[in-house]
Amino acid sequence: MTPVRTLALLLMLAAPLPATAAPPKDLGVMVETLRKSVGATGVSIAVVEGGKTTVARGWGVRKLGDPTPVDAATIFQTGSTGKAMTAAALAVLVDDGKIGWDDPVIKHMPWFRMYDPWVTREMTVRDLLVHRSGLGLGQGDLMFVPRTNMTRKQTVERVAFLKPKTSFRSSYAYDNVLYSVAGQLIEEVSGKRWEDFIRERVLRPGGMVDATSDSEERFAHANRSFPHARLSGVLRGLGPQQLLDERDELGRTAAPAGGLALSANDMAAWLRIQLAQGALPDGKRLFSVAQAREMWKPVTPMPTPSLPDSLKLAQPTYQSYALGWQVQDYRGHRMISHGGGVFGSITRVVILPDQNVGFAIMLNSEDSGMLLGLTYALVDHYLGLPDNGWIAKWESWYQARLAGGTEALAATRAKAVKVGPSLDLARYAGRYRDAWYGDVVVAPTADGLSIDITSTPRMTARLRHWQYDSFIADFDDKAIEKPYVTFALDSDGKVTGITMKPVNPISDFSWDYQDLDLKPVAAGK
Repeated sequence: MTPVRTLALLLMLAAPLPATAAPPKDLGVMVETLRKSVGATGVSIAVVEGGKTTVARGWGVRKLGDPTPVDAATIFQTGSTGKAMTAAALAVLVDDGKIGWDDPVIKHMPWFRMYDPWVTREMTVRDLLVHRSGLGLGQGDLMFVPRTNMTRKQTVERVAFLKPKTSFRSSYAYDNVLYSVAGQLIEEVSGKRWEDFIRERVLRPGGMVDATSDSEERFAHANRSFPHARLSGVLRGLGPQQLLDERDELGRTAAPAGGLALSANDMAAWLRIQLAQGALPDGKRLFSVAQAREMWKPVTPMPTPSLPDSLKLAQPTYQSYALGWQVQDYRGHRMISHGGGVFGSITRVVILPDQNVGFAIMLNSEDSGMLLGLTYALVDHYLGLPDNGWIAKWESWYQARLAGGTEALAATRAKAVKVGPSLDLARYAGRYRDAWYGDVVVAPTADGLSIDITSTPRMTARLRHWQYDSFIADFDDKAIEKPYVTFALDSDGKVTGITMKPVNPISDFSWDYQDLDLKPVAAGK
């Protein structure tokens, strides 16, 4: 479809929605037209109003090349929106009297360690959930992104080697790894794996009958969506949609941070529970009112984003992180929300408590502009506000972001100096180790060098010389973001270490190559 035709459709879809206590009458047409114009694979939406499910349906297909449609029971990977469910699982244990939010983590997990002994002693259950630990943005994510051969406990043990970026409780920086710690804590306290505890105490009692909490269960679910992304352009996000390898599962270790899969029916049940402050339809409770209030209570102030003029109305005046939820204002109204993304799938969950409305949008592709446009169009609808053309504006923002990344990458390429490498290639070869990540092996090949990021299965690449003593890792798996691999040399020309950083200037923060500090490992060590 031509850009002019696409923009015309987006502008048509951005027409103001009527203020009403019911879903937009043209929701189905709007979503399907937008899905086709953007090229998204499948969409699933759940809406709950006044305790009643008013929308639970799907559009598009579960998998490219397969005409089977998405329906209300199709499960989607929901990424970090699952952090709120890990918080709810902990709330269940608080109600059971097994833990307290302000208990030190080492009270229940004596072997747990942070980098700093004082922080180890002071870190509480609450601290695990609110992104104020001192770790940097996404620090440690490479331990499970895009996949891992480590157990959750091994990942948690390696947190001790993550050197903090700031002091404890001084600032906000989003992380995933401490939610893995929270999942391990649930196992230590309950005697059940996080996967089993959340299924038995949160998902099934909450009426989420399709939802899965581990990869094997998801793979066995016939009515599941498959992940898709655009990988053939110079940056991820450009090119035609293509099917990803669904084996790329962070579920084994980081599922407490974002490993759940839910259907629209499941999301509707979860939203009803949230709006009812833990009450269930049968009169029982999933968690107490006290815990419901605790989970929505702002804890860590978050910096407000700086949005372009076209999106200024979406810019909050305040936002804070609570227990698995983000709390902010939107055009004078309170909004509880969270986004989620795993490779090939993205989700947004929004609750408007004062309007008694909640909704979730799930995509089995990475079309962020579409997700945000639909989100804000629905928020305006339920607040009785003019739509402000959000669908077209957020799609334009997303395309501009990709264009900016493309320009930045081209500028970097233009500045590259074709000097080096300093050594014969064989002298770069060896085993290198980072304390928190593990080993990386550089080996000679018939036509150059290869690199094996050993803690991650199938993460091998050919090293292509870039400039000086820097190379680019061209991975066999095209879904893996490429890093620069830079060798440091001493005055005798001996390799003293390796540092990395993503080539893509707008890559997802979970590719935290820059946090690696790889040192040579002596033979036999």
